[in-house]
Amino acid sequence: MKVIGFAGWSGSGKTSLIEKVVAVLCGRGLDVSLIKHAHHSFDIDHEGKDSWRHRNAGCREVLISSGRRWSLMHELRGDPELPLDELLQKLSPCDLVLVEGFKRAQIPKIEVRRTEVREAPFYLQDPHIVAVATDVELDTALPQLDINDPQAVADFVVDYAFRMAQA
Repeated sequence: MKVIGFAGWSGSGKTSLIEKVVAVLCGRGLDVSLIKHAHHSFDIDHEGKDSWRHRNAGCREVLISSGRRWSLMHELRGDPELPLDELLQKLSPCDLVLVEGFKRAQIPKIEVRRTEVREAPFYLQDPHIVAVATDVELDTALPQLDINDPQAVADFVVDYAFRMAQA
């Protein structure tokens, strides 16, 4: 599996850009998966549902299955968060994995940066930033991608993941 990340400060537009890029990539016939890092407690289950009740009762894992999808919830129960490389091993094989967040991961990443973002850019310190998707001209030798052009960002992702990373 090829892996490329998207990193950026909160409010930079990572999720919106990734959503559009995924649609482009899937439209080109690629099998795409995504790992997103959440910085806070989150829940995909709903209080009162059977799966929630089983998890709340103490199950470490609850797998829900239907004719349309299945989902596995795993409670850490005090264990440490898994590193990205272990999370990648949990995915089914696919052509490309996009990673949102994990800004300190040592994987190739596209920094997502909007004019409104005032925090320091990652590309100044992180050698794993391979391009910047932005809405403003930046003083960097890195490729600069138009944040409002998901086709161009998808082109870069494919070119990087399947060609440039091989060199």
